[in-house]
Parts: sequence; C-alpha cells; structure tokens
Amino acid sequence: MPSGTVLWAIFLLPLFSFIFISLVLRPFCNDRPKLSGYLIIACLTAALGLSIWVLADSGHSEIESTIKWAVVGDFTINLGFLADDLTKIMLIVVTGVSLMVQVYSQGYMHGDPGYHRYFAFMSLFTASMLGLVLASNLLLVYVFWEGVGLGSYLLIGFWFHRPSAAAAAKKAFVVTRFGDFGFLIAILILYFNTGTFNIGELNHAATTGILAGTTLTLATLGIFSGAVGKSAQFPLHTWLPDAMEGPTPVSSLIHAATMVAAGVYLVARTLPMFAMSEFTIMFVAVIGGVTAIFAASMGLVMNDIKRVLAYSTISQLGYMMLGLGTIGVAIAHQELGQDGGEALHHAIWLGIGVGIFHLFNHAFFKCLLFLGAGSVNHATGTFDIRLMGGLRKYMPWTFATFLIGSLSLAGIWPLAGFWSKDEVVAQSLEYTWPLFVLAIITVFMTAFYMFRVIFMTFGGEYRGGEQEHGAHAHGTPHESPRVMLFPMVILALFAIGSGWAFWGGGAFEFLTEGHHHLHGFFEVLTEPLVLISLAVGIAGIILAYAMYSAKWISPERVGQAFAPIYNLFSRKYYFDELYERIFVVRILYDGLFRLIDLFDIYVVDGIVNGAAKVTLVSSSVVRRVQTGQLQSYGLAIVLGVLIIMAVVAAVYS
Repeated sequence: MPSGTVLWAIFLLPLFSFIFISLVLRPFCNDRPKLSGYLIIACLTAALGLSIWVLADSGHSEIESTIKWAVVGDFTINLGFLADDLTKIMLIVVTGVSLMVQVYSQGYMHGDPGYHRYFAFMSLFTASMLGLVLASNLLLVYVFWEGVGLGSYLLIGFWFHRPSAAAAAKKAFVVTRFGDFGFLIAILILYFNTGTFNIGELNHAATTGILAGTTLTLATLGIFSGAVGKSAQFPLHTWLPDAMEGPTPVSSLIHAATMVAAGVYLVARTLPMFAMSEFTIMFVAVIGGVTAIFAASMGLVMNDIKRVLAYSTISQLGYMMLGLGTIGVAIAHQELGQDGGEALHHAIWLGIGVGIFHLFNHAFFKCLLFLGAGSVNHATGTFDIRLMGGLRKYMPWTFATFLIGSLSLAGIWPLAGFWSKDEVVAQSLEYTWPLFVLAIITVFMTAFYMFRVIFMTFGGEYRGGEQEHGAHAHGTPHESPRVMLFPMVILALFAIGSGWAFWGGGAFEFLTEGHHHLHGFFEVLTEPLVLISLAVGIAGIILAYAMYSAKWISPERVGQAFAPIYNLFSRKYYFDELYERIFVVRILYDGLFRLIDLFDIYVVDGIVNGAAKVTLVSSSVVRRVQTGQLQSYGLAIVLGVLIIMAVVAAVYS
C-alpha cells in the first residue's frame, strides 16, 4: 500500500515545477519558453499516476502523514496530509483536469511573452489546490485556501496591462476575502472550544454531541461563508463572471477543478459538522437551490460565450451544494444522529457521494466547454456568439466536442451529467420539494442557454468574427491545432463516460461505501422522475432550436415582450451596482471610511498635535523664566521661602 510519502510527492511535484520555472527557466532559459510547459506536464503526469496508484492500491484504507511544525508549551501545530475516500477521488479530478489544461495551453499560449510566468502561476495554483485537498487539519486547509486565492489573483490578472483584467483580479481577491474572514473566525471558534484543528476529530466531536448548539451553528456558518466566497454562491457570486478576463485555460481550470471546487470540497469534508446543525444544513441546501436558478437565469441572456459558461458554473455549483444539503436535511429530519452509529455514518457519506459525484462529472465537461470556447476564440478572435455562426463547417472537431460537453451539462442520457444531475434532483424531491422545483426549472434553463450557444456559434452562416478596420481580422475560421484538440477529445470521452464509470464502475459505491442502491444503465429510464427531468431538458433544447435555428419564434420579440425581465437578467440583477455604488461608495467610503478619517483627523492627530502644542507653550514659559540673571533667581528663591513660611505658619497657627 502507498505510504504517506506518496501524498507529499503528489503535492511537491507541481510546487517543484513552480520553483524551478521561477528561479531557473524564466531567468536563464527565456529564449526556450516551451521548457516550462514540458516541465509542468511531466510533473502533473507523475502526480496523476501517483494519485491513481493511491486510489487503486489502498481501497478504503486511509493514508496519513503528520509532522510537528511548532510546539509552544501545550500548544502544538501539526502539518499533516490525509487521503481518505473523498480525497482520493479529488486527487484524480485535480491532477487529471489540470494536466489536460496544461497540454491545451501549449497551443493557446503559444507566442505569449509571459509564457514562463503563465506556467509558473499554473504550477503554484495546482499545488495549492492539491495541498488544500490533502490537508488533514483546518489550519493547513486555510493556508492552502489562501494560496488558491493568490493563484487565482495572479492568473485572472495575468494580462495585467489590460485595465479590465487588473480590475477583475482585484475584485476576485476582495470579494472572496469576505467569505474567508468568516472561515477564519470559524477555525478560531472550533479550536478554542475543542483544542484541535484536526478535521477528523472535529467531525467526531460533532457527531458524538461534544460539539453542539450555538457553537456548532456559528462554526459551520463561518465555514460555509468561506465556501460561498470561493464557490461563488449567492450573494458572493459577482467575482466569477469577471474572472473571464484571464486566459481561457485559466478560466477552464478555475471553473472545473480548482478554486470554485474548493468550496464544495470544504463543505463535503466537514459535512458531519454541518449535518449536526439543522439550521446550517438547511441553509446550505437553500443557498444551493437559489444559486442554481439565480445564475441560470443570467446565463439565458449573455452574449459572451465565456460568461454563459461562467454563470453555468455558478449554477452547477449551486446544484452541488443542494446535493450536499438535502441529505443533511434528511439526517436532521430522521434524527439519525441519536444512535451515533452506522446509520448516521452511511447517510453522511451518501450526502458526500451525491455532491462530489456531480463535482466529478462537472469537472470534465465544464473544462471541455471552456477549452471549446478558447478554440472558437482562437479561430474568430472574439467570444461574442453574435459574431460567430456556421463554425460547424470550419471546426468539426471543436463542434463535436463542444456538443458532447453541452449535452452532458444539460443532463441528457447517457452522458456523464445525466447520472449526477438526476441524483441531486431525486434527493431534493425526496426531502425538500420546494428546492426540487428550483432544481427542475434549472434543468430547463441549462439546456436552453447551452443550446442557444450551440445554435448561435456553430449553426447558420459565419457572421465575421472580430472586426478590425471594417474587415474580418481573422479571415476564414480554421480548426485549432492538434495540441489543443487532443485534450478536448480526451475530456469529451470523460464527458461521455465518467458518469457511467463513477456510477456503474463502482466509484460511487466506493465513495458511499456501498450503501446506496444503483439503477442499471437502462433500468434508470423506467423511473418517472428521471423521465420528467429528461423531458424538461429536451424541452429546453427544442425551445432553443425553435428560437435560434429554425426561427419559429423571434428572440427579438420575446425580448421586447419580457423587456423588464430581460433587462433584469442582462444587468445581473443590479448586484454590481448595489455592491459598488451602495456598499462600497455609500456605506464604506462615505460612511465607515469617512468616520475613520474624521477619527484620525480629530482624535488621533488631535492628540498628537495637542501634545505638541502643550510642549511648545510649556517650553515658551520655561524659556521666559530662565533669563540667566542671578538677581532674578535670588528674588525667586526669597519669594519661595516666604511663601513656604507663610503656608507653614497658617497650618500650625
């Protein structure tokens, strides 16, 4: 069985890539940029191989490696990596998807002057995510959590000479800080109430009742606030669409397997704590359901292909949170925690299985879709779907892979997204029917907006792409190079088969420890709920076809008929204006910051300036008394003696 050393190797390989590219290749091999790409590909290939070995050779056995980092009296901080069932699945997702993105980047970033810098940042970003996945205690999780935030800042703002990219990077960093602050408070609450940072010990304390009540509720809400920020859940979702300013492979990695997946993973990792707080777990389910439909509604009207995919990511992350939350609601309703035994354990792992199952599938088809968006941009010079059209004839491989990814995202049988999406929908119906309604509406919206993109991008006739001086800047579109197509084809295969591999191949049973009945490949189609969900998805595709391909329904007339709703969606519910004009300008700048400024001027500076004035006045008085004339000093002494004698006489008379 693999040892704990293997876990450190998985983490250290991309970290070594970051250090070597930064300190050796970038300064000394700047004329050979491809070396940095080859290095990270080699390191991630090795990390993926080790991750597969850990999964295949250890079974349900946990692998742990812990070292003492600091000891101060009774206070000890341990640095430890742990590979349990959840971690082993996530290692495959992170290393596999990141590897495909780096291969694709060889073609997409070709000729960019920041080639070495790009792969150095990618290495750091991947290493941070792997560290987060492997960390066995919340303190170490927080360190890598901030590392992921740093990596995203550097990559979103990679083209920092563009004002929009620099602003997007700052926005992502600042918005996620609000959630991270709550996460930090939660870590402190948990430590001061339990004396440990270890995730396993904290989960055990919650399930056995040692950690309960208001303390547990506040702690889990704090953890969830961190997840809301990183996974762009409502209301901290506004940074993710703007993150599209980074290179497309960066968007692919952020949206598929790293930063946004970190929040879902954190909730899954600490789900036993969440499950023991009925308020928090219901809150998770509600936020997930609301986010799913909220983000999907904005995806309906976006014209930038990457922004459509960005809102799709937010929506699908809501699905994952809903999947994690609904099983917790079931735990609370059935009071499974009272027996403290196997029923609770199995229910929690079923909840983890449902949420992570969708994360697993989503990583492959969403990565594929973003790489497809980069491919069409490579050919047309634009991300605006209104300037595309007809690309099916020029880019058959891109079209085929993008279609597969869209069908999988829409949840069409038998592709990967079908299996995990319907599991989330089924769980929501079983325990919280209002959230089921939100989930099923989101199914329709998802199918509609993805096939709106398909028909506008690949159907009809080519509409010219990017315009430059009145001419087509890119000429006739062309298929992307093989180095970009190869990872897209591999990901398309996973978008088809990962659901079946996870479901029928035993991974889902592995993650839920065999305590969940699985329908067969064809048997699932006899379930009424499955047929309803599938019919709703197909209806969304048909409506998109009617509006954007067959032209049976005019999109312009629909937009005019529902103008207020259309404007609300296209303006993103005015959240950017709310945050920037009201919260930042009115509340923070004109309110809180102005009060702090006044306090600084009149209190802090007032004390300093007042002390200076007192010193000047007193020095002036002393200077006048110190005349240097001996007769004056003698007179003062005589007067002083007379005053003292008078006081003494008055006291004793």
